[in-house]
Amino acid sequence: MKLTPNEQAMLEGREGVARQKAMELLVGYAEGLGAEGFVDTNNVAVLTGLFPYPDLIREIVPSLDPDEIASKFFLNSDEIVVVDKVKAFTTSHIYRNQDYPQIQQGGEFLCKVTKNMEQYCKRIGIVNLATCSPYQSGNLPVMGEHCAWTESSAIPFCNSILGGRTNIEGLHSAFASAITGKTPLWGLHLDENRVGKIIVDVAVDMGDIKEWNLMGYYVGGQIGLDIPIYMNINAVPDLTRIMALCAAGAASGSTVMFHIVGHTPEAPSSDEMDKLGKGLPILPYALEQRREAYERLNHSTRDDVDVVVLGCPHYTLERMKAIAGMLEGKKIHPNVELFVTTCRMIKAIADRDGYTEAISEAGGKVMDDTCGIFFEFNSSKVLASDSAKMVHYVPMTAGVKNTWFGTTEECIDAALTGKWKGELT
Repeated sequence: MKLTPNEQAMLEGREGVARQKAMELLVGYAEGLGAEGFVDTNNVAVLTGLFPYPDLIREIVPSLDPDEIASKFFLNSDEIVVVDKVKAFTTSHIYRNQDYPQIQQGGEFLCKVTKNMEQYCKRIGIVNLATCSPYQSGNLPVMGEHCAWTESSAIPFCNSILGGRTNIEGLHSAFASAITGKTPLWGLHLDENRVGKIIVDVAVDMGDIKEWNLMGYYVGGQIGLDIPIYMNINAVPDLTRIMALCAAGAASGSTVMFHIVGHTPEAPSSDEMDKLGKGLPILPYALEQRREAYERLNHSTRDDVDVVVLGCPHYTLERMKAIAGMLEGKKIHPNVELFVTTCRMIKAIADRDGYTEAISEAGGKVMDDTCGIFFEFNSSKVLASDSAKMVHYVPMTAGVKNTWFGTTEECIDAALTGKWKGELT
C-alpha cells in the first residue's frame, strides 16, 4: 500500500484511536482488493441502522451502549472506541419507524436500538436522512465525485445517473471512510472500469414504471457485474423509472452501473456505439424476456391479496401525490393492509400537502425511516407490490411465498378490492 503522510499518521494513531481503527480496517480491505492506495472522499452513505440479528446485539452488547455497538459492529473492534466527529460528509440509511414497532422485524427492541444509533450518528456528525435514496434528500454527488456508498439501489444511481464514483461498500468500509475521509482506489473509481461490457437491445415500449422494473430485473439476472449499455429506449427515464431500474437490477443481480444511450452522463455517443456494437456481446430484451421476468416475480397461488407494500426504494414526492389521488374518498378493503414507505423529508411535504392524510383516511399507513423488506409478515399472506426489489426479497426476508408484482394502479386496486387483477398486456 502506498500511503500519504496523512494516511500514515492516521494508521499510526496520531489522529486518535477512532481514525487509527478505521484506517486499519481500510488498509486490510484495500489490500484484499488489490488496491495500491486510497482516494479522498467527502461523500459517504452508511448503513448505520441495519441490524438483522437482534439476538446477536443482546448477546454482545447487552447494555445497548451506542459507542460499544459502533465499535464492535461497525469498526470490528473489541476495544470500545469513542468517535469524536466524522471527517467526511456522511448520511445515514434506514433505521426503524418508531410509530409502528410491531409491524417491523425486531419489534420494540430494534426500534430502541436504532433510536439510540440515530442519536449516536447525530452526535458524531452524520446527517440522519434515514433513507435508501439519499439523493432525494440532500446527498447529491456531482460528476466525477468519489463517494463511499452503501445500499444496493443507491449505488447504480450514484454511478450511472449522477456520475459519482462508488463501489459496493458495506457498513464497515463506509463507516471507516466516514471517519477517515478515504476510500480504496479501485473498481468504479477508475475510468477504465466504468465502460460498458454488454449491449442490451431494447425492443419493448418503456412508457410505464413497471417496464423499468421488469427490464432491470431481467438484465440484472443475466449479466452479473457487467456494465450494460441500454440501446433503443423509447421513453425519457424520469426519476421514478430510473429508481425502479436501479433497484430491480441490483436485486436480481449485482448491477452497480449502467449506461443509457442518449440519457446518462457517461454513455457512449451514437457514433461510439457504431464502433462498440461490432465488438461487444448483445443481450436482447424483447417481449419474451419481459414475460420471463414477469413470471419470475408473480408466483402466487391465490388471487386474494392480504398486504400491499409500496415504496421500495422510498417513494418519490410524485408517487406520494399520485397514490393520494388514487385513494381520495375511497376505503381500503377490510381484509387488506396497505403500507407506503418514504423518506422523512418527502413525508414532511406529504404531511403538509395532505397526501399522508388522504392515504391514512383511506386506511393505509405512511411510514418513514423504514422498509417493507423488514416488515413482520405471516408467511401465509399474499403480498402485492409495484417494486420488483420488494417482491424479490420478501420470500427470503419475511417468508412470504405468494407475491404479485404489477403497476401502482394494479396494487391500489388490489388494496381496495382485496383481489389481484393485474396482468401482463
